[in-house]
Amino acid sequence: MSTMTRVFDATVEHVWNVVADGWLYSGWVVGASRIRAVDDQWPHVDAMLHHSVGAWPLLIDDSTRVTGMERGRKLELLARGWPLGEAKVLVTLEDLGPNRCRVSIQEDAVRGPGKLIPKVLRDPVIDARNRETLKRLELMAKGGAGR
Repeated sequence: MSTMTRVFDATVEHVWNVVADGWLYSGWVVGASRIRAVDDQWPHVDAMLHHSVGAWPLLIDDSTRVTGMERGRKLELLARGWPLGEAKVLVTLEDLGPNRCRVSIQEDAVRGPGKLIPKVLRDPVIDARNRETLKRLELMAKGGAGR
């Protein structure tokens, strides 16, 4: 899996507040254009959010499902964007003391045409996307989103 890690100047609680609010997903996840619906149980296992991927007017409507969760520590997702395919995503948070935490995103294609792209070509694209995703997540957490 591609892994991108960043140390945030924010608490785990503030980061988790953003991650745990499914309506904020398109604000920090690069490629998610809009959120159409979020299950009331989000971010618990099997909860879904319904999003659109791409840029208007070329949008694909699909969904992301929670496959694992430890409150304040990790969120595991199955992100769908057919016809491109599906990806497994793991977001982990580690407390580093007052107003600091380490956040990692691991991701890889698990089904569909994206899985056919060789890993050596796939990983740099995922890394670049997740580098920006982490920047956005930190800004939202520091700015008070989700509170």
